[in-house]
Amino acid sequence: MSDAPRIPLRARVEEALEAYFEDLDGEVPVDLFALVMGEVEGPLLAQVMRYVHGNQSRAAALLGLSRGTLRTKLKAHGLL
Repeated sequence: MSDAPRIPLRARVEEALEAYFEDLDGEVPVDLFALVMGEVEGPLLAQVMRYVHGNQSRAAALLGLSRGTLRTKLKAHGLL
């Protein structure tokens, strides 16, 4: 285990968004909420599924979703 201080997820998201806005170079973002959710949901689901060793019931409970909703999301992200 590392002795490095933990960086809160929120801070990492803020850094990523700051970099995103800097890289726009005058371009105007459209539908930013959907863009961010689409970028975050897939990796979130993949990491949770790894964490629970593929147990969908445990993953659903951790995420606060029904198992059916989890399965729908996993399918949409090509994780099932």
